[in-house]
Amino acid sequence: MTFDPFAPFRMNDHVALITGGAQNIGEAIARTFAGAGAKVMIADLNGEKAAATAAKIAAETGRQVIGMACDVTDNEQIENCVAKTVDVLGGLSTLVNNVGWGEVNPDPLAVTNDQMIASYKLNTLSALRMVEAAAPHLKQAKNPTITNSGSMVGLLPAYDFLAYSSAKAALNHLMTGLAHAFAKQIRVNTVVIGTVITEGYAAAGLDAEAQEALMNPNNLAGRSGTPQDVANAFLWLASPAGGWVSGQILQVSGGPKKVRLVPE
Repeated sequence: MTFDPFAPFRMNDHVALITGGAQNIGEAIARTFAGAGAKVMIADLNGEKAAATAAKIAAETGRQVIGMACDVTDNEQIENCVAKTVDVLGGLSTLVNNVGWGEVNPDPLAVTNDQMIASYKLNTLSALRMVEAAAPHLKQAKNPTITNSGSMVGLLPAYDFLAYSSAKAALNHLMTGLAHAFAKQIRVNTVVIGTVITEGYAAAGLDAEAQEALMNPNNLAGRSGTPQDVANAFLWLASPAGGWVSGQILQVSGGPKKVRLVPE
């Protein structure tokens, strides 16, 4: 038999549910998983966009990909999303908690209680509730995984992004704790994502000049990331190739910031 080093990356027997999957990083993850053989449910607040993205990826990959609207801050919608995934696609083996959003506030002391609570509900608590709904199905699957989209600001807090930073830091601890709770039943990992230029930066309030500055980050790779850079890491962690990896917070950020005592 010929040795195939790419075999562990194939996901032919997997069914994946990806939240926030209609565009940007989520779309890249969905396309990559489908390209590796998985059936995919794309859940997104924008149901029309989720369905359109699913149809596009299905045409590109020849796999079964469906989309639906899901507000991950609503427990009933979460339960309906998981149920539809299982009913239509035949199970659930791979959960990706990709939803995340934050807003810029230059004055950290001006952040309101409502803003902090809303950020925690969307960026942290929604992932816990999604795991709660998905876990019974994941435990019945072969090689089940939960992989989460974290952020570098969850490790290195940004004072002008305080609500989001705090919520993403909480996500790291939450998911590491769940990895220990599930142990050998379900592998759980978080991908801490660096600067990837997407439509979300404009939505968060960053103007063109600020976005341009982000496109030249002070990291070892010397460039911003692409959605595909991130999706490749998710494929490794969610596929059998990452079978000995759990409870990890993986930085996909171009490398830590460069430090020089002498200017270049």
